[in-house]
Amino acid sequence: MDKPSRVFDRTREWQGLASFAGGSRGRQAGATLGVVSGRRRQGKSFLLQALCEVSGGMYFAATEATEAESLRLFTEAFTRFTREFVEPPFRDWNDATAHMFRSFHDRPVPLVIDEFPFLSRVSPALPSIIQRELGPGGSGQESSARLVLCGSAMSVMGDLLAGQAPLRGRAGLELIVQPFRYRDAAQFWGITDPRLALLVHAIVGGTPAYRYEFTQGDAPENLDDFDPWVIRTVLNPQMPLFREARYLLAEESDIRDPALYHSVLAAIANGNRTNGGIANYIGRKSDQITHPLNVLEDSALISREPDLFRPGRSRYRIVEPLITFYEAIMRRRWSELEIHRAESVWAGMRQTFLAQVIGPHFEAICREFALHNGAALFGDFPAEVGSATVTDPVQRTQIEIDTVVLAAHEPNRPRRILSLGEAKWGETIGHRHVERLARARELLTRKGYDTNDTVLACYGGAGFTPELAATAAQDNHILLVDLHRLYQAQ
Repeated sequence: MDKPSRVFDRTREWQGLASFAGGSRGRQAGATLGVVSGRRRQGKSFLLQALCEVSGGMYFAATEATEAESLRLFTEAFTRFTREFVEPPFRDWNDATAHMFRSFHDRPVPLVIDEFPFLSRVSPALPSIIQRELGPGGSGQESSARLVLCGSAMSVMGDLLAGQAPLRGRAGLELIVQPFRYRDAAQFWGITDPRLALLVHAIVGGTPAYRYEFTQGDAPENLDDFDPWVIRTVLNPQMPLFREARYLLAEESDIRDPALYHSVLAAIANGNRTNGGIANYIGRKSDQITHPLNVLEDSALISREPDLFRPGRSRYRIVEPLITFYEAIMRRRWSELEIHRAESVWAGMRQTFLAQVIGPHFEAICREFALHNGAALFGDFPAEVGSATVTDPVQRTQIEIDTVVLAAHEPNRPRRILSLGEAKWGETIGHRHVERLARARELLTRKGYDTNDTVLACYGGAGFTPELAATAAQDNHILLVDLHRLYQAQ
């Protein structure tokens, strides 16, 4: 099945869905199950609707309703699709699921149930019913249906196939639809200037819906238009994007105390990324924030990133850039923004944006660049990419390493460090930055790491000194990456 031209990118996702829906993954008899998940606004429904249109499948979007009404809505959608009258109406999901599978036996047909968490919340037995019908003796054994369950509640969708869940081991497809990568996002927004692309990405990330539905197609024309664009879109109370960060948190069913969770996110957005730092910022003990951190992580709103050189220590990062922007910029001045004082708010908070939002975001982009281009840049495929801290006992300081690239573990050999990197958005990088990296490399060599081929990488949003550029041209163990190279196709 060819991907429709209106579907931007998503080539791998489409290939997986098309292969699953068409039955080309194997010749096994019986119905099969696929699970599609991802955070809201990533285009999952758009993708699945396109799949059903191309393949002649059925698409049903559940709503927040009682079990009886949900069953009635499903019956109506099923009747419209199959053109067969259901007599008598389905009594419950046992009848509906069995009848659904029995109705498709001649060819593989995708049957998409979108927003599945709405159904499972009011009908907790539904996953077990589907599991039974897919199993031995169930109606799915003689069916060609390709059932796809889709949802945005990440904790709910993750639990469908986890541990002792009924559907564990039943899925033939498990697809997570991620935001566009930063290069694809720039293309999607129609931005060719890498500096402008990264500034925009630091606010809206790679979420497709923010390009048209939430901004009415308004994109900054150039760097000079960036500040006016922020004021007329993100900071404009009349635009849907204005309250989106709040809604993202409110839509997570496991979040019972929004004030606490906003405080945790605000702590991270303001640079408090450790468990202890977050606890101190919000005035709680460390053990009191373990549950909120776990819930936010399960909801795919934050990620826990280990320190690659200090096992047992980790830092937290907000995954959705719009939430970082809201917590660091908008939440502090919310009352002013609501009465349309965006110009004065942005004038007072722009430096905060550069320090607390764009700087850490640039570091994350550099790590993504190193991960996806490591083989070409460092001579081997990265096994782990992250950040780390190296203790200098002589100087009694901590050396923060923004990008650490490690090779895979090899038996009876020291761990190879492919690269140590420094990322600076607003500061010109010179020899002193390389010297810090070289000092860290020396300390790590003493600790037993293999640093013979370690590349010292400098990622500069503001460029490099002429002296460093000249040195790097003569030394293949020094790598300079500017914004143009970040966005250059490899």
